[in-house]
Amino acid sequence: MAEETGTTTPTPHVADSHGLIRVHGARENNLKDVSIEIPKRRLTVFTGVSGSGKSSLVFDTIAAESQRLINETYPAFVQGFMPNLARPDVDVLDGLTTAIIVDQHRMGGDPRSTVGTATDADAMLRILFSRLGKPYIGSPKAFSFNIASISGAGAVTVERAGQKVKERRSFSITGGMCPRCEGRGAVTDLDLAQLYDETLSLNEGAITVPGYKGGGWNSRLYIESGFFDPDKPISKFTEKELRDFLHREPTRMKIAGINMTYEGLIPRIQKSMLSKDKESMQPHIREFVERAVTFATCPDCDGTRRSEGARSSKIDGISIADACAMQISDLAAWVKGLDEPSVAPLLTSLGHTLDSFVEIGLGYLSLDRPAGTLSGGEAQRTKMIRHLGSSLTDVTYVFDEPTTGLHPHDIRRMNGLLLRLRDKGNTVLVVEHKPEVIAIADHVVDLGPGAGAGGGTVCFQGTVEGLRTGGTITGRHFGDRAALKDTVRKPTGTLQIRGASTHNLRGVDVDIPLGVLAVVTGVAGSGKSSLVHGSIPAGAGVISVDQGAIRGSRRSNPATYTGLLDPIRKAFAKQNGVKPTLFSPNSEGACPTCNGAGVIYTDLAMMAGVATTCEECDGKRFEASVLGYHLGGRDISEVLAMPVAEAEEFFAAGEAHTPAAHRILQRLQDVGLGYLTIGQPLTTLSGGERQRLKLATHMADKGGVYVLDEPTAGLHLADVEQLLGLLDRLVDSGKSVIVVEHHQAVMAHADWIIDLGPGAGHDGGRIVFEGTPADLVTARATLTAQHLAEYVGA
Repeated sequence: MAEETGTTTPTPHVADSHGLIRVHGARENNLKDVSIEIPKRRLTVFTGVSGSGKSSLVFDTIAAESQRLINETYPAFVQGFMPNLARPDVDVLDGLTTAIIVDQHRMGGDPRSTVGTATDADAMLRILFSRLGKPYIGSPKAFSFNIASISGAGAVTVERAGQKVKERRSFSITGGMCPRCEGRGAVTDLDLAQLYDETLSLNEGAITVPGYKGGGWNSRLYIESGFFDPDKPISKFTEKELRDFLHREPTRMKIAGINMTYEGLIPRIQKSMLSKDKESMQPHIREFVERAVTFATCPDCDGTRRSEGARSSKIDGISIADACAMQISDLAAWVKGLDEPSVAPLLTSLGHTLDSFVEIGLGYLSLDRPAGTLSGGEAQRTKMIRHLGSSLTDVTYVFDEPTTGLHPHDIRRMNGLLLRLRDKGNTVLVVEHKPEVIAIADHVVDLGPGAGAGGGTVCFQGTVEGLRTGGTITGRHFGDRAALKDTVRKPTGTLQIRGASTHNLRGVDVDIPLGVLAVVTGVAGSGKSSLVHGSIPAGAGVISVDQGAIRGSRRSNPATYTGLLDPIRKAFAKQNGVKPTLFSPNSEGACPTCNGAGVIYTDLAMMAGVATTCEECDGKRFEASVLGYHLGGRDISEVLAMPVAEAEEFFAAGEAHTPAAHRILQRLQDVGLGYLTIGQPLTTLSGGERQRLKLATHMADKGGVYVLDEPTAGLHLADVEQLLGLLDRLVDSGKSVIVVEHHQAVMAHADWIIDLGPGAGHDGGRIVFEGTPADLVTARATLTAQHLAEYVGA
């Protein structure tokens, strides 16, 4: 055998020299010429206070450029169907690999989208039942609740050998859609008692729908239609008259010499009101819709969405509807028990997908769960499923706070998954605040030092140990531990919940104390949201601040969302003796060139669109004459460019003293948004900023009980302290605060804890502990107790 001579190491291959992602001169959003080198095939965690520029660097620069470069490899025809991505504002981006983004955007709220359709598990089940189901009813389409059964016949003209020949053709498609609810699982009905008072005649104002009262055209249309006697009470209408009144097809007629279209009251209301987004309605119309429309489970399919035929075909006594309604952990066990060599590859693939659900901590879901009802954390983990068993390596996985909505017990499992992706040779980039995740990083990048204009620079990069001693805000707060309270507040009353059985709750009876800070906790899927959002009795004066997305276009900003712009416009109008509408960039005062947008968008088809600052108004959004009006020495564009903290001082005293505006700005400051510019587009805010903006808005609502859904989501360790102070102020002012939360600092700070469990799905749904945090730590009887005891060092 040949012996190795010498000890010189071989020269590394040039292909192995590309071990870094290099970013130079990044200026996206608030980044200030950031230059950084990120090691590949390692787990890098990006941290920093909310609004410091983490997402701007990771998502809007690195991931966005990777996706843009991949899109450019497709033909122009294909690019036309893909989202247009502009090149980020950066000088050099080198060493990029294919980026797979797993973000926290909620899955589409389309009522037809379910957990099964979003992960392809439903598609595999449909194939399985079409092959093995007895009796055989057809192809996989016959099991799909998105495909209706249709058939037709007719004559077609076919050209053969120069001759045109007519032939009769027929076709039929067997779909699995329930014909009654059209695959939605629920039917909507109008409560007729809310539409009209049957004891009155039309002339006496029988129609009670908003806009149909008085002598307006809507009411005249029915009174003067001639289909019924307007002086006869509706209860005395014949069957034909009632059908004409409620359901008649559109009919052209003249009323008072004007051509009009008469239509039955029900289809008319469905078109004019029920087809619109409820959030965009005027308050009195939204109130009517909520009163008049009733949602009920479809009686034909019993909420399964599928036709009778699809439900009749079974495998071992289980129909596809039964399979989709099972808890996924149970469904995985059922699939493993099927021994059918003819569909072995399908069973292997389906089994792997279902096992991934269980592994990632979502085994408590069912495949028929509507995708729009998943929380941000659940949606992100659902998107992770397709990547868990992937054979791809040298890919960059980008995660946005993957621990959101996770109990400390589940965070350990998530850490294991992140390390597994890294160990397969991938680069893992994680934006995260939780110290448990930062602790497993190979490399840490800390941005800051502040938020908004006060952030955008790299304060530290290196190891976790280096971060602890680095002197940055994150480093200083890394070891923070909230202590248990010495004394807890005494309740002033109770909110009683009896027999709660929403989702997986098992007839829960619980008294939630009022006048204190009460925390509802438990592992993900244990029934916390079902208890707090789904079981609190109506009329309890509850103000709920959930994690639902804020609606708003790029024209919306904190000033418009919170109602702050109204008192500001009135103050400007009063000071200058002009109309308030002049001071809105969406109304009369808008720059005519850019229509108040501040920028002009140029669509370049399959190329990325270009946004250029409007030359007429220089991006200020208002026409020149409006900028001539001042309040306290500032014009309206200068006021909208102020950070909240500066604006609060501006409107507190002096010529600009405006109490209504000052109150709103104070609430924004209270929730830690002092750095936010009041005219900043909502589309540029982070998830944590949006929830705190929503909280600030709801703080003005009249109600004694606040229900907050994970208010620490997206909050830096330093901001959690400020949040606890805010919760204390709310309780001390006489409010009751109920928080659904996993963060141990909030649990330790609570006056009362309600712990659900012991597990998730059908292993949860029970109260496993009620009492003070100190009692919970002493008992150590639940998973929450063990993690809280470890956190406070008890």
